[in-house]
Amino acid sequence: MNPNKFFVMVVGFITLQLISEAGQLLAESPSQRPNIILIMADDLGWRDTGYNGSPIAQTPNLDAMAAAGLRFNRFYAAAPVCSPTRGSCLTGRHPFRYGIFNANVGHLKQQEYTIAEHVKALGYQTGHFGKWHLGTMTKTIKDSNRGGSKNAKHYSPPSQHGFHFHYATEAKVPTFDPLLKPGNARRTYWLPIEPDAVVGPYGTRYWSKGKVVESELRGDDSEIIMNEALNFIEKNNKSPFLSVIWFHAPHLPVVASDSDRAAFKNLDPYSQSYFGCIRALDRQVGRLRKHLRQTGLAKNTILFFCSDNGPEGNQSAPGSAAPLRGRKRSFYEGGIRVPGIIEWPDQIPTAVITDFPAVTSDYLPTLLDITGGSLPDERPLDGISLLPLIKNPKLLVRNNPIFFQSANQATMIADDFKLIGKVQNAKTALSNPELYRISRDPSESQDVSSQHPEIVKQMQMKLANWRDSCKNSLVGKDYRR
Repeated sequence: MNPNKFFVMVVGFITLQLISEAGQLLAESPSQRPNIILIMADDLGWRDTGYNGSPIAQTPNLDAMAAAGLRFNRFYAAAPVCSPTRGSCLTGRHPFRYGIFNANVGHLKQQEYTIAEHVKALGYQTGHFGKWHLGTMTKTIKDSNRGGSKNAKHYSPPSQHGFHFHYATEAKVPTFDPLLKPGNARRTYWLPIEPDAVVGPYGTRYWSKGKVVESELRGDDSEIIMNEALNFIEKNNKSPFLSVIWFHAPHLPVVASDSDRAAFKNLDPYSQSYFGCIRALDRQVGRLRKHLRQTGLAKNTILFFCSDNGPEGNQSAPGSAAPLRGRKRSFYEGGIRVPGIIEWPDQIPTAVITDFPAVTSDYLPTLLDITGGSLPDERPLDGISLLPLIKNPKLLVRNNPIFFQSANQATMIADDFKLIGKVQNAKTALSNPELYRISRDPSESQDVSSQHPEIVKQMQMKLANWRDSCKNSLVGKDYRR
């Protein structure tokens, strides 16, 4: 082995040991446990923020958050679609382990162990706000995509997974006047509803404490969500809290206020609505950060931000993942590499930009490391703790690969190499695998599989082993509680 490489490995191991011990000391002191806020946008593309280079998006508050915290150049959603990524955030496990194979498929099983369950046992107050999309909210009435008696087996609201309180929807809603649908509605966008317009219900309800929210809920949806999240924080700031804030914006149909659309008056109506609702979302992030600073909570609050996957539509749609290849539903970078930030003034005092590859499955192991405690059994996790990275931002190499599967696609990222291909029936190997060097070729324009056949072979084997592990998980072999 190269002596320099051996030295780096030894130093890295010692560093991780010291950081782990420091994290354990932090976890053993309940008064030092941080508040936790997980924010997620819906279908926000890699380049749909100012700090990632958008020439259009107005995101001054996300830009400020990125300028104050740990900003990821390579942050990945665990899936190229909504529901699976959300499951990974809460469980630290790839959703193929528990049957959430796609959006509106499966549900979060009762046997899965979530961040909310973990911190609730430590005395945290826990709340979920906005989009849930990990199961239905009712067994009795028709609601959203699947709610009602026909899909009663998929009933799995936040209250069953460690949340004291929730104010949430099963799935998408319009991003303005979220409960209403005008008669001339388009699939992608529409203008704000006029006071005298003929409208009907959109079909997706907000739920709280097991009941339908009866309020009219007019106005910006991101503001409605943040109103409830801030109310929860104000009521529970005497103890540590977990607040999961999952915005609907900018998922279709995008709708924005007149003033937010006016900020993009030179664009087409679809783009005005798209970037308008991002502007509105950003404003609520700023409102949250301001509240945390004014109440003295910011210093010991760890605040995460990401998107659940890449932008919807084709290249003519407003959202952008440029210069990355692919969009939502694709395992090319544009489908899974998303904006990612961690802000924690107590532990990240100055801005850091990292090329360390991280994924939404890292949330749970990171928070286990920070707060202390362990899993209820030896179930496999697909994420790793990012606390070593938080303590030492110079870490660049991820020793654990990131595995992905969605529909008939599968992918593996092993630091700089990325393998991507199709899964055919029961075969373990990918067909026509492609290999990319991501740091040198982020747009995935040069397939180097023919130049590195041994690396392809090794990655194929590891990916096949991981897929077998997921199959074992899916039939319940992981559960011991």
